[in-house]
Amino acid sequence: MVMINDVVKVLSQCVDPELNANIVDLGLIYGVKISGGKDIDVKLTMTSPMCPVTSVILADVQLRLESLKSGGKTNIELVWEPAWNPEMMSDTLKYRS
Repeated sequence: MVMINDVVKVLSQCVDPELNANIVDLGLIYGVKISGGKDIDVKLTMTSPMCPVTSVILADVQLRLESLKSGGKTNIELVWEPAWNPEMMSDTLKYRS
């Protein structure tokens, strides 16, 4: 059985190569849903619709979710509403030196 914390943990290993920060701390994850303990739905965004590494990040997310071996379906939904802004970053990331 997969738990939301498991998903967040693996997603925090996905790093935006341009910003050198993980996508969880960046605030790019808009939602995680687990159905039946195995089907995983993730709603996420990018820092910009023009993000040149979108395909790299999405591929990394897919691989990391598959590493959970939930036995269920994995759905990744890329959304643009609400638009991402720096206020969505974790405090740790906002104030790192």
